[in-house]
Amino acid sequence: MTATNHAPDPTMEAICNAMALGYLGHIESARRDLMDIWRMVGVVGDPFHRCTLAHYLADLFDHPAEALIWDVRALDAADALTDESTQQHDANLEVAGFYPSLHLNVADNLRRLAAFDAAAAHIDNAEQRASALPDDDYGNLIRTAISEVRHAIDNHDTAQRSSAPGAAP
Repeated sequence: MTATNHAPDPTMEAICNAMALGYLGHIESARRDLMDIWRMVGVVGDPFHRCTLAHYLADLFDHPAEALIWDVRALDAADALTDESTQQHDANLEVAGFYPSLHLNVADNLRRLAAFDAAAAHIDNAEQRASALPDDDYGNLIRTAISEVRHAIDNHDTAQRSSAPGAAP
């Protein structure tokens, strides 16, 4: 999520830099940097920043309860977004496309915590909103993950998925 056709956004640049650390395996540094940005943005800051920060932070926690806290924050922040406000950060984004992944992540963490009924409600939301996903590699990745999580919920499986963000290789 980077700015397109807009003035540079130092907060998004800092978020992307921190996530690059995480992708390189520097989890503690990435988490520390993102938490510093979170404190700067605050719980009432720009919803796009909050959504992005919380979404990325969730992936940096191994325990599903810790990840769930951040996934819920990301989902709450998305509810405060509009296409217009989101497109101020990236002209190609639509808020509807955020929800399948956000509900998927909440469902997956609830499932790992054995809260299967709550997980099923969120995976239902992810499935219902999947039509907003692009027909590309990202959309296919999310649709596949939705299917995997649905299967795990139906089987009352609490094991971490090998394809989950942050999962051990």
